[in-house]
Amino acid sequence: MFTTRPEILGTFGVVTSTHWLASASGMAMLEKGGNAFDACVASGFVLQVVEPHLVGPAGEVPAVFYSAKTGKVEVLCGQGTAPKGATIEHYRREGLTLIPGNGMLATVIPGAFDAWMLLLRDHGTLRLRDVLEPAIYYAEQGHPLLPRVADTIKGLKSFFETEWPTSASLFLPGGNAPAPREIFRNAPLADTWKRILREAEAKGRGREGEIEAAREAFYKGFVAEAIDNFVRSTEVMDQSGSRHRGVLTGDDMASWSASYDAPLTYEYHNYRVNKIQPWGQGPVFLQTLALLKGFDLGAMGPTSARFLHTVVEAMKLAFADREAYYGDPDFVKVPMEMLLSDAYNDERRKLIGERASLDLRPGHVDGYELQVERTMKALRDLSTTDRKVTGGEPTLASMRSARRGDTVHIDVVDRFGNMIAAMPSGGWLQSSPVIPELGFMLNSRAQMFWLESGLPASLEPGKRPRTTLTPTLAEKDGKPYMVFGSPGGDQQEQWQLLLFLRHAHHGLNLQEAIDQPMAHTGHFPSSFYPREQKPGHLAAEESFGTEVLDELRARGHDVETAPAWTVGRLVAASRDADGLLHGAATPRLMQAYAVGR
Repeated sequence: MFTTRPEILGTFGVVTSTHWLASASGMAMLEKGGNAFDACVASGFVLQVVEPHLVGPAGEVPAVFYSAKTGKVEVLCGQGTAPKGATIEHYRREGLTLIPGNGMLATVIPGAFDAWMLLLRDHGTLRLRDVLEPAIYYAEQGHPLLPRVADTIKGLKSFFETEWPTSASLFLPGGNAPAPREIFRNAPLADTWKRILREAEAKGRGREGEIEAAREAFYKGFVAEAIDNFVRSTEVMDQSGSRHRGVLTGDDMASWSASYDAPLTYEYHNYRVNKIQPWGQGPVFLQTLALLKGFDLGAMGPTSARFLHTVVEAMKLAFADREAYYGDPDFVKVPMEMLLSDAYNDERRKLIGERASLDLRPGHVDGYELQVERTMKALRDLSTTDRKVTGGEPTLASMRSARRGDTVHIDVVDRFGNMIAAMPSGGWLQSSPVIPELGFMLNSRAQMFWLESGLPASLEPGKRPRTTLTPTLAEKDGKPYMVFGSPGGDQQEQWQLLLFLRHAHHGLNLQEAIDQPMAHTGHFPSSFYPREQKPGHLAAEESFGTEVLDELRARGHDVETAPAWTVGRLVAASRDADGLLHGAATPRLMQAYAVGR
């Protein structure tokens, strides 16, 4: 089968990510003698520099990984929680019915830095300086600015100049928006990391001591102090059309740390798929597999209307359950055992017919009737208010800032048998103003909370937002086999599922599966402000062909035809039982690359 590029093969190591400089930097760690975890950390920090519209140092990162040393699959939770002052009552007093998609009130505790440090300390082998040096280099010496980053900055130029002057100072050098592929530098960010390194090497004893000192510098030292001062003293225009101060404090940061979690798993044919718990949308992937288990997908063509219709209708049911049941398990009881059970899915599967569903249909779980009723009411109320905040119509200036960021992804497999899939995101250049002495922005993940009580994703201090970030690790025949993921918000699970099913059922290699036409639905409520919903929607690349797209329309789908090579940002890596490594990356957007040898 024709592919846009070869599937990378080797035995030493494979790194694949959404930017070639991050992939190359991760590979450099393997060449230094490091392992998959060292490589992933280095790649993650480089992505913060070269894709600032998609990820930043104050964002978050979940990862799912297998350690050859421990013999276990684990989840790394780098998702920060809501600050102590983030209450529904406070946000309502601010005149809000939805949390804006940007600005200070959209911020939770930054989680990524501590997660990367935890991973490096417990599972890496290299020193802190080794993994930070590539990112420091690109921040200080510069990197060729991606056209999409340049376009984002250009579109925000007037808003930055008018409302977020600290962002204008960094991203509009000389008062001008940088041109695509122009060398762009972020000296304040380089200085922040160099200061962390100096303090870590001065205070820490040995490798682990340095990492602990770095964690302290970020969460209890000069970084936390700068964040605290900026949030307290800065009132920011956001998408609500009003200016607000934030509630994040240095005390919030000092009392939080990243953690490890057990994965949620599902057995599908000869695979076991590992995802994050329902503080994220990861279980949607598993629920969809449970529904699809009753279909002979191998008998359907991988780009046929029948295949796509069946998968999309199953996803609609799983995403409906996401809305009704998912939330931070530390705060709400999520009936995952029931949602993944054969009995539950045998009944749900009967709802998948020959016609596209136009309804949001969560399943019935005994004891959860009131919660589901409240969720559906909140969604109805949202649609009747046309998704406007009570603070008034968003101003033209605030709407200019309404440029949703996205996500990045990293997969690494090494010669030792380690593998990791990580999904860093948040802290976008469009999410909040630059903190000038640090050179980075805060995140906007709190927008995924509801300002309604009694819902699984209702805002509460100390609670994790129900993130869309969802890396995947699949075992095959009882052995760790494949890591993969894609940016894309609510579309992440959908694109990943198409990759996995085409690989598992149709025998396509990783690159072949990625290069096939892609699709997704916006049938269910978006996780992002203002939570739009498009019943029956199906976006599909024109490369599916007229016959397939027409059949989907005949089945009742509201088909949005997307240009070829515009949907999805998938990357993937795997390891065969004999040690042969595979890597692949999407050609879409012309920046993701797999490297290896």
